[in-house]
Amino acid sequence: MSESLEEQSLITNDKSNILLEAKNISHSFDYKLFENINLEIKSKESISIIGMSGSGKSTFLNILSSLLNPKSGEILYNSKNLYTLKKKDLLNIRREDFGIIFQAHYLFRGFSASDNLNIATLLSGENIDKDLLIKLNIDFVLNQSVGELSGGQQQRLSIARVLTKKPKIIFADEPTGNLDKDTAKIVMDTLFDYIHNNNAALVLVTHEEDLAKQCNHTYKLENLQLKELK
Repeated sequence: MSESLEEQSLITNDKSNILLEAKNISHSFDYKLFENINLEIKSKESISIIGMSGSGKSTFLNILSSLLNPKSGEILYNSKNLYTLKKKDLLNIRREDFGIIFQAHYLFRGFSASDNLNIATLLSGENIDKDLLIKLNIDFVLNQSVGELSGGQQQRLSIARVLTKKPKIIFADEPTGNLDKDTAKIVMDTLFDYIHNNNAALVLVTHEEDLAKQCNHTYKLENLQLKELK
């Protein structure tokens, strides 16, 4: 009897760690991309999604991160469906709780690296983490304009800007796609450390299977379904 109660307790605790839940998500454009997908995203966990080009990985990430309405299904955050919230409430979640790392940098090119980080602090009320900048090896470029930075430095700056606002969930679309192997490792180690230290979660879309396997759970999007590989 005691074992049964302990098992029930573990299940309950496990459920309490859910940050985001996808329920029966389906989407299509001129053709079906995926249908009836279910996924739970928990604190301190990293999830990777792989699949062939055109399988819908980035589209699914956009739906999870509230940037795209699914054709059907629900995305629950704090037990509320993101797509039935008022626009103001949804914008607050994007600004305060979600961190989205795009393939493109989306930095303000007319500003310095420091200015780009300060914009994040103004929106979130958080301070710039100097240790984070050192870890990403961009602490020495703060006074340079974005146009003077290398592509890799710009990518790391955009990641630092996202982490500066202390998001609960990071949605990353090929965050290391344009980085060399050593720099990619620095970025991924930084993301993994962040979610562990901040009770956050990471959802990663990548075409690199070796990178995907570093996450706690790996899924493959194929034949309209999301299949767990790890």
